Amino acid sequence: MRVLVVAVGTRMPQWVAEGFEDYRVRMPRETRMELVEIKAEKRSSGMTAERAADAEAQRIRAALPKACLMVALDERGRNLSSEQFAAQFSQWRREGRDIAFVIGGADGLATDLKAQAAMLLSLSKMTLPHGLARVALAEQLYRAHTIVSGHPYHRA
Repeated sequence: MRVLVVAVGTRMPQWVAEGFEDYRVRMPRETRMELVEIKAEKRSSGMTAERAADAEAQRIRAALPKACLMVALDERGRNLSSEQFAAQFSQWRREGRDIAFVIGGADGLATDLKAQAAMLLSLSKMTLPHGLARVALAEQLYRAHTIVSGHPYHRA
């Protein structure tokens, strides 16, 4: 099973790549975590936020594995505790499908892409920079794995 973090944006600071990689290598082989970067749509004077998000959504769909379970990150999504997220993640893993967590670009995700998601998930009620969201999501995925497996990493 693969866990994909599909994120719009390709030029993140080095600390983002290092932070994501740190949690990626901690995940067990049977739950490989991969980052798929999607090119952001160029913003111009004639480009509306909706059109940009739609163009990015096309690239996101092309990057998703067939029959994967898609979770869209959105500020208006469900805000779960680490324990609740671990329980949900465990349930998804039992289904045996690849899981794709999608992080949108500067204008968020297209409405129709969010409508296709199995869940809208919020990492925080606060707005996070996209790079930080990648690292925070990777850490929470690793934390979910440790909670489910009884590893002492999570000490709530």
